[in-house]
Amino acid sequence: MAFGHNSNVTIAGDTYHVQTEERGAAQALIDTTVYLRGRVLYRRTNSFSDLLPLNSDREQALRLRVDTQHRGVVDEIRSGKLKLSGGNGGKAAAPQTTVGASATAGSDLQLELLNAKTWLTGKHASLRIAVNDHANKPVEHATVMARVEGAAEPAAFSSETNMLGRAKLEFEMPPLAGPEVALVVEASKGKGRGHLRFQLRAKPRVPSAS
Repeated sequence: MAFGHNSNVTIAGDTYHVQTEERGAAQALIDTTVYLRGRVLYRRTNSFSDLLPLNSDREQALRLRVDTQHRGVVDEIRSGKLKLSGGNGGKAAAPQTTVGASATAGSDLQLELLNAKTWLTGKHASLRIAVNDHANKPVEHATVMARVEGAAEPAAFSSETNMLGRAKLEFEMPPLAGPEVALVVEASKGKGRGHLRFQLRAKPRVPSAS
């Protein structure tokens, strides 16, 4: 059973649409997106892989997480804590990159894309990822996976961190199927989870499918 919410929040004459959905056990992500006049301003993504496999009790826990995440983003917009550009005729800012982690206290992993400006050359992707724990210490033997949302066919690429908490992933960018493209990087070790999500522009950074 899929859980989700849609809300409209009006601030200073601008109506922001907030959509939250869980993307199923295959992706195990809760994704909240904020739109203004059809443009994506912000995304927040968190994992629920620690609830898998789902049963009736865990489905209730998942429902609560979806509700809490959706309500949290709505409240942050209303209070002004979440700063959104693009209102009152302004240009929409690029969606913010967010780091999501499992809800287990003290088990979150912090991810950083070390070569954020140079990771893509033509169609070749080369990601250098640093994984640290909540105390900012390198995490060794963490599994790091990357995938491209908006690809014509699902594909995931994985590696493992070394003793310095670093991992390198290299792959060819897959053909794309839609206008919205995102690079998602996930790391896990034990109960620890961490996520990075980068909204990509189809042009010129990402080649269109041919």
